Amino acid sequence: MPRSLVLLFACASGLCVANVYYAQPLLDALAVDFGMPPAAAGSIITATQAGSVLALLLLVPLGDLLPRRSLMLWQLMALTAALAGVCLARHAAWLMAGMLAVGMLGTAMTQGLIAYAASAADDGERGRVVGAAQSGVVAGLLLARVVAGWVADQAGWRGVYGASAAIMLVLGMLLWRALPASAPRNAGYAPADVTPTCLPSVAGPMPRQRAEANDGGQPAQAAPPSWLALIASMFALLRRQRVLQVRGVIALLMFAVFGAFWSALVFLLSAPPYAYSHTAIGAFGLVGLAGALAAARAGRWADQGRAQHTSAVALTLMLLSWLPLALAPHSLAALIIGVLALDLAVQALHVTNQSLILQSGAQHSRLIGAYMMFYAVGSGGGAWAATNVYAWAGWSGVCLLGTGLSLIALMFWVATKWPVRIAKLAGPI
Repeated sequence: MPRSLVLLFACASGLCVANVYYAQPLLDALAVDFGMPPAAAGSIITATQAGSVLALLLLVPLGDLLPRRSLMLWQLMALTAALAGVCLARHAAWLMAGMLAVGMLGTAMTQGLIAYAASAADDGERGRVVGAAQSGVVAGLLLARVVAGWVADQAGWRGVYGASAAIMLVLGMLLWRALPASAPRNAGYAPADVTPTCLPSVAGPMPRQRAEANDGGQPAQAAPPSWLALIASMFALLRRQRVLQVRGVIALLMFAVFGAFWSALVFLLSAPPYAYSHTAIGAFGLVGLAGALAAARAGRWADQGRAQHTSAVALTLMLLSWLPLALAPHSLAALIIGVLALDLAVQALHVTNQSLILQSGAQHSRLIGAYMMFYAVGSGGGAWAATNVYAWAGWSGVCLLGTGLSLIALMFWVATKWPVRIAKLAGPI
């Protein structure tokens, strides 16, 4: 794939996903403006993640049914309208509805772009391409905090969403001009298109089910699936593919850790002894970005068969990152070290997970949609839990929460890895 197209996918994915995360450094301002107690402010993040779940269930699978280029352009226009609605919201109910729509459409755009990139890439470069696109996503979600904090200090939180709506309009024109047309990948589809094999073979990814030959000796083309059949097939993928099951649970746990940390951090840094502005709080996204970009090679390592080694190191690092993070109320240096370690670990795991999952079949939109539902549930649940724990037990409670979730993730990986090795099942999970 040309580098220019990889760069386009990465930049567009980052800009779209940023909309889902602008609210995190603004939770204190939003809580004050809409009269919410701090413990309830996490519901704003939960609303965006609920939108993400709906997108992954209802919108992302459409990439395997409709031409992705047209689908994404329509979704981008709807996202622009949703951002404008958040900017103009005057009541908490309208804010929540707008956040739900932003989470839904921002997620649909982001994951649609990643699925588009995975489909366009050759088998030998898919890990590299997905890793590059995912680096754009992580850069977007971390830089979103920097941009949101700075813009909020200059023009208020409403300025953040107004500016983003304008950026989405410009992005829509760029994608319209640059993205090649893409036909839906539904040739030969049937409800049994999901292979019953739990794991890919040692020789490589599972072969797609071949269409039966017609009387003329040509492969018969199944009729395009209905929307409901497409969604049903995504649940069939989830039920039958062990790779997706195991990596999905790991994603749920690691993004619960990630969401818990970043949602609670704003309350730690906005209170004494730090008492930072929104700009300074958002700047911590730059620290996380450095750690996340350092993990961009995880996709290449997965292509080389080193996914298990990457997983072991990343899960251990995620657990150990809570040692310096526990010292954050007393040491800025410890906080920076902890942010670097946590974001490096989460990004390496995320890229490794997606690389393995996308090797297990050609239904890229549905595979990503099913996997990212775990992500959305984990991220939203982690944010909700962290804000409530912080109100009850402060930063120490958040650190205990993060440590516990990280330990569970590591133990789960070990528990699923060794039985597979003992039974000599094929393929990494």
